[in-house]
Amino acid sequence: RMAKPIIVALVGPTGVGKTRTSLFLAKELNGEIVSMDSMQVYRNMNIGTAKSTLEERAVVPHHMIDVADPHERFTTADYQKMAFQSIQSILSYGRLPLLVGGTGLYLDAIRYDMRLGESKADDEIREKLRNIAQQPDGQNILHAMLEKVDPETADKLHPNDIRRVMRALEIYEISGKTKSQQADSGKKEGRYHVLVYGLSLPREMMYARINARLDEMMQAGLVEEVKTLLDSGVEPAQEGGAMQAIGYKEIVSALRGEITLERAVELIKQNSRRYAKRQWTWFRHDLSTRWFDYTEYPSRDALEQALLQQIKEDIRQYQKHEGTESEKGT
Repeated sequence: RMAKPIIVALVGPTGVGKTRTSLFLAKELNGEIVSMDSMQVYRNMNIGTAKSTLEERAVVPHHMIDVADPHERFTTADYQKMAFQSIQSILSYGRLPLLVGGTGLYLDAIRYDMRLGESKADDEIREKLRNIAQQPDGQNILHAMLEKVDPETADKLHPNDIRRVMRALEIYEISGKTKSQQADSGKKEGRYHVLVYGLSLPREMMYARINARLDEMMQAGLVEEVKTLLDSGVEPAQEGGAMQAIGYKEIVSALRGEITLERAVELIKQNSRRYAKRQWTWFRHDLSTRWFDYTEYPSRDALEQALLQQIKEDIRQYQKHEGTESEKGT
């Protein structure tokens, strides 16, 4: 039995400082970064998605950034397929893949044995959900079902938004969380052994960083970026499309004269805070994540050193354990 390749994931809510820490870790661990951000996959969406700068990407190779056209839909299945290719190529160079980002669904797609985008069961699932939808109070039943399996998405969707609620349930059922696997133990580890580390900040500090970051985005030309995307024909209202991202949809409303730009900025800050809170909930539920909180260290450098030592130790332990396991197998 071969030990599975190790990959390291760095997660945490938006604005917590994953980018800087990931660059440090990649340099120290001979790693390359694989972005786990559902908006950084899109080309020409740079400011509002807080992409690493070209200078940062010159220091450490980055993958899964700018891989999709904002006119297209990009699914979790697309992400999984492309990310697996990136991970394989990084491993083939004898380097460590470092997954970095805040999209929990992307982490699950890499970590667990999820077959995404296969369609045999889709019709049965859809049929079942449609039947529920037609019952009295069906929409509330569906929303409650979604809340159970995917609180983060349920939080974003109103029970009346029945089409999206059904779609989210469908994705969840197809992507490996079927009835028989309702318990977490049902999530089978996929082809890699993923070690997950989280960065956290006290809420007030995190919110202050989110606000400061948005002010920087505005100065860097976020409004112009949105204008350019609209001019290039990106559909502003496409379901689950690129322009539905926080920071983009609000500016679109302002450009259309529905709200003032000031109000748009307020809304982006508010929506970013809510999003950070939801990411927090999502990652907090995951008991295998080791958390590193900035307030527990005298400085950011001290936190990064502690995190680095922990990762090295965990890799050593896994290799030692797998080494003895494979000897047993001989």
